Amino acid sequence: MRHLLPLQYIDTIARVGSIRKASEKLSITSTALNRRLLSLEEELGVKIFERLPRGVRLSAAGEVLLHHIRMQVSDMERVKGQISDLAGERRGHVSIACSQALLTSFLPEQIASYRNEHPGVTFSVYRRDRAAAENALLDLSADLAMVFEPVRLHDFKVLLTVRQPVFAVMSESHPLAKKENIRLREYLQYPIALPGSDYGVREIIESAARRISCRLNPVVESDSFGFLRAQALAENIITFQIQIGLPNKEYSQGFVYKEIDEKEIPQGMLYIGQLQGRTLPVAAARFANQTLDYFDKHFDCN
Repeated sequence: MRHLLPLQYIDTIARVGSIRKASEKLSITSTALNRRLLSLEEELGVKIFERLPRGVRLSAAGEVLLHHIRMQVSDMERVKGQISDLAGERRGHVSIACSQALLTSFLPEQIASYRNEHPGVTFSVYRRDRAAAENALLDLSADLAMVFEPVRLHDFKVLLTVRQPVFAVMSESHPLAKKENIRLREYLQYPIALPGSDYGVREIIESAARRISCRLNPVVESDSFGFLRAQALAENIITFQIQIGLPNKEYSQGFVYKEIDEKEIPQGMLYIGQLQGRTLPVAAARFANQTLDYFDKHFDCN
């Protein structure tokens, strides 16, 4: 809506950190955008951005204004969703910040199912680590967060928690591929590939290894679970991932997935939540309900 346009300008500048880059995204000249920014700063009587040698940065007043802007946009999305429901149409936008594991198959399938019923709804899905996903709720750049073993939960309203066992991932030709009842110590006698230390699954494996007095010496580390699986196949080594991140059968040719006993590696928790005290737009609330129903039917949930 046109009355929200100046707010969109501020939000875009804040996101990209540059008036020039924001003008390109907004399809207006940087001179015109700067003029509108100066006009708004004059109206408020404060500087919204600090001008830097390379770009701009929000001032303290700008941070207050940006939070207000995102609340206004969120409220408008909620109202638009309610109006479209009255007209018998489902429209709106859903923004999700999530752990990487959900990007493989779970979210693509859930979004496709939702959009099959409501093609007017659009989605933004961003891979975020545990802390960044929670921050995305705080700055209203995400409606929902789906994170494995989050760092903190101060402003996080938990909608559902889902137990997630850890699986060892290896090629069909690995010496352990056909063996049953494998202990963690035995897995760690072989070369392994692991995600970085900021990932929850790495933290769980490290804790389990310490309990049995084993050290983790990964031969490969990466922030891409897809790469780790591919490396396990290419080099015949072992990697570890949680259940929700395992690909569907059609993408699993050549792999073996072995669930590790909970006595060896305790199950972690996947948290689905939203910002505490926020009323979600209609489309986001309905999508959240769809995913919660799916988890309830297919996973061990709390």
